[in-house]
Amino acid sequence: MTLTLVLYNHYGYNKHIKKILLVEDDDNMAAVYATRLEAEGFNVRRVANGEEALAAAIEFHPDITLLDVMMPKVSGFDVLDILRNTPETANLRIIMLTALSQESDKQRAQDLGVDDYMVKSQVVIADVVDRIKHHLAM
Repeated sequence: MTLTLVLYNHYGYNKHIKKILLVEDDDNMAAVYATRLEAEGFNVRRVANGEEALAAAIEFHPDITLLDVMMPKVSGFDVLDILRNTPETANLRIIMLTALSQESDKQRAQDLGVDDYMVKSQVVIADVVDRIKHHLAM
């Protein structure tokens, strides 16, 4: 049984709640992002490592994924590579949100097919929300 959540805005139009897969191993950072994204009206599922991210991408069917790079078990680069080469997730929108600021890391992510690359120390949460909405055409 599939449950679809529908909201009605003040004009009576419905819109489906967009789902975000948040892949972040830092519990404090994940809590801050999840709280803000939920306040923005998103359905957020958080996982703490790359292995869980791969399973959740198939099971949760997110509209977009926020993906850290440096994580236990499977790195964000490897997750990105696997998702892009799996038919069910090949077109999933993915934003890497990482501490890695080297141009070579950004280039590697772009070569693997990332949709956007954001460095944690160079953005605030509002910037991330704006990029998510941009990629979801909201």
